Amino acid sequence: HRGSAEGGVTKIGGKNLLMAGAHVGHNCEIGNNVIIANNCLLGGHVSVDDGAFLGGACVFHQHMCVGRFAITQGASAFGKDIPPFVIAAERNYVFGLNVVGLRRAGFSAKDRDQIKAAFKLIYTTGLNIAQAVKKADTMKFGPAAREFLDFVANAKKRGICPLKRGADT
Repeated sequence: HRGSAEGGVTKIGGKNLLMAGAHVGHNCEIGNNVIIANNCLLGGHVSVDDGAFLGGACVFHQHMCVGRFAITQGASAFGKDIPPFVIAAERNYVFGLNVVGLRRAGFSAKDRDQIKAAFKLIYTTGLNIAQAVKKADTMKFGPAAREFLDFVANAKKRGICPLKRGADT
């Protein structure tokens, strides 16, 4: 759909794959190298960063963000922001890191380890988001892990998808 307001625009980057029945709502911003599988529905004002893979028949509530190299399981629904580099599924849950996707995208072992440390800081330490972000500011992380942490710190009103307890991280 085209942008809905005066000056509103829907942006779709390059080298993307939109499969049959994919719906991109008004004022969405889709990065580059994104895969949007069959019957995937994006509400208005959804932002999808580079390299994300949105599984078939997923639905995304308006005004949410999907981080870079995130992957979603088919037939899932999301209303909260999905951080970069994660596997998300079901109803607003994160199940772990997209390790295979990171490896395929050329992230170094050091970068992957730092992303994992940042992920654990946010999701498994028992700190709330504000406390975890504050603690992360005192730690040394590379650009990829910082991207993850900055995304979490700047999440929209509904917050980020929580970790599904019992999921393998």
